[in-house]
Amino acid sequence: MYMDIRENIKKKLALLPDSPGCYLMKDVTGTVIYVGKAKILKNRVKSYFRGEKFGKTKLLVQNIVDFEYIVTGSEKEALLLEINLIKKYDPKYNIIFRDDKQYPYIMLSYDKNPELSIIRPNKRTKRKNVKLFGPYPNGYAAKKIVQILNRMYPLKKCKSFKDDLCLYYHIGECLGYCKLDIDKEVIDNMILEITSFLNGNYHDLYKKLESEMLKASEKLNFEKAKDIKEVMDYIKITLEKQKIDFNDNVNRDIFNYYVYKDYISIQVLHSRNGNLVERDSYVYELNEDECDVLNNFIISFYEQDDRFKPREILVPECVDNDLLSEVLDIRVLSPVKGDKKKLLDMAEENAKIKIEDKIKLIKNDYNRTVHACEELSKKIGFEVHRIESFDNSHLFGNFRVSGMVVFIDGRKSTKDYRKYKIISDAKDDYHMMQEVIERRYARVINDNLNAPDLILVDGGLIQINATKEVLDNLALNIPVYGMQKNDKHRITHLVSPDNEYIEIEKNSDLFHFLETISEEVHRFAISYHKEIRSKGTFSSKLDEIPGIGKQRKKELLKKFGTLKGILDASEEELEKIIPKSVIPILKEYLQK
Repeated sequence: MYMDIRENIKKKLALLPDSPGCYLMKDVTGTVIYVGKAKILKNRVKSYFRGEKFGKTKLLVQNIVDFEYIVTGSEKEALLLEINLIKKYDPKYNIIFRDDKQYPYIMLSYDKNPELSIIRPNKRTKRKNVKLFGPYPNGYAAKKIVQILNRMYPLKKCKSFKDDLCLYYHIGECLGYCKLDIDKEVIDNMILEITSFLNGNYHDLYKKLESEMLKASEKLNFEKAKDIKEVMDYIKITLEKQKIDFNDNVNRDIFNYYVYKDYISIQVLHSRNGNLVERDSYVYELNEDECDVLNNFIISFYEQDDRFKPREILVPECVDNDLLSEVLDIRVLSPVKGDKKKLLDMAEENAKIKIEDKIKLIKNDYNRTVHACEELSKKIGFEVHRIESFDNSHLFGNFRVSGMVVFIDGRKSTKDYRKYKIISDAKDDYHMMQEVIERRYARVINDNLNAPDLILVDGGLIQINATKEVLDNLALNIPVYGMQKNDKHRITHLVSPDNEYIEIEKNSDLFHFLETISEEVHRFAISYHKEIRSKGTFSSKLDEIPGIGKQRKKELLKKFGTLKGILDASEEELEKIIPKSVIPILKEYLQK
């Protein structure tokens, strides 16, 4: 069969055109495992089947049993098509650039009750009369800036209005918005100064602080003078030293890379209003052209939800500036001299330093996971790439949940994790497992999802049989093995469906790999159980309060999350969910 596959590939290689386009590599199941683009399809695709390959490229080639290609009118069209195909198929051998970071923004409200707060992209406000500043890749710096401004300006500090003027008013850090009418001009001037500071003009605030420090010293209030001096030092050290002498105040990102052996290190520097605020580092195994990798990386970088797009990005000369500018609607420059070129060189130098430090860790981790998968495949007698594992959690039959984790080629695939709330009357592990397995793999069949090569369950033959019974009813032939543990909860054996015990050598790569899977699925199920349990406790408390029914309880839970959150909420916020007459009853109950 292997010879037939190679003959088929050989025949198709002879038919490849001398045109630009995209190619899709497929495995034995017909799944697309790699998408690439080429200036000349014939040359690029043939290169995969010539000469010796290493690392990830070797694994890729070993798994190719077929390919197809799409001809495009130009190399630019091929790049755009490649990006769309990668999105569509999510091939496991492509470098997929994902970044789970959600950088904070500083939000300034400029209504009659001005306040400063920090928000994340997934909580972007829809409120009117607010300004957003950022993003701040350094979350600590963002918090420190908000603290400085809250100390210097009498902004609203309390989350809700108090019955009387609070401590902040009496120490001069609030104007008493809850009780007093404040002159609009006073608020406008304060907003103007804060906006100027957040836009990069630190000098005015620095002079104001200096004046305040001198006044405190003259009044012999040395403690206050010392506090102000610490704030001044923070501004000077953390903010002023990063000032880059650009007069345009343009937000820009700087991309560069460095290749070391079979790896590429990509560095992103973030400059906001002339300040170099943070950097991001990425290291990947390189099995594509380095310039193609950087092109794809930059496009993927800005396609994430709520990713801030600067006005300008700086890139090395190998990047296709016109294409990036067209796709991203951002000005793209490749400077050859001046301060901007220095920034580009700085990014390259940082990429070089980062990769040399990280390369050994990456190789060790990669070798261990690959070796563990190979060892597992040998022990059970078939090749394993995708593993799905399940675990249940409940409290005396209540708050019943299950979690599924996925590992692909030894690595966590968190985007494929799934949570299940048990909806049947099942209260024992056997029937809970059966419900979850049926829901999961009926979905795999109906939605044509990727099935795993192996299912791992925590336990022995009982758990295996529970799973196999459902799979047989669904006419699915997916191997199921159990992870048998000793009295110290350490894995000692794998159990096959035939009740054969496969010993796992302690401290081997496979042992550590299976322990990781077991701990991860347990952690995932337990965390979901705690989440459901806390919501259940919260719900049961609200059930005791007259005037709060099922729908109102649900809305309160969604809006405030905790009982303390409700207690701290203002009447205006609560009136949007419950009648005004119920609010005093709710507050009195919660205070008790």
